[in-house]
Amino acid sequence: MSSAGLSEIYRGYIACLNQQDWANLADFVHDDVCYNGNHVGLLGYREMLEGDFRAISDLHFDIGMLVCEPPRVASRLRFDCTPKGMLFGSPVNGKRVQFSENVFYEFSQGRIHEVWSIIDKAAISAQLERR
Repeated sequence: MSSAGLSEIYRGYIACLNQQDWANLADFVHDDVCYNGNHVGLLGYREMLEGDFRAISDLHFDIGMLVCEPPRVASRLRFDCTPKGMLFGSPVNGKRVQFSENVFYEFSQGRIHEVWSIIDKAAISAQLERR
């Protein structure tokens, strides 16, 4: 697969998330997906994402940076949202916060098989301390 092809698949995946099109998530995510070293499977991955959208009703994945080197993708995702209660252990309680996620993916058979995610929790804490 070319870098351009992998980029197109990844952008389709992000669109799927933003539309909460869970019925088509399997088009982008492998049945045996692992998240941060843990096997969660497609169902567990979907449940995690659905939980994120329940906790953050205005959640929107915005690609800030994208590097494709098949079979891997590196992305910096940006978020500007208003979580309802706790977010990554911090009491946000409906306050608007901006933060980024650095996430790496490995694809197998054209679908995401491994995900490694690091969220900038320090940015969230700093914003809450200023308020």
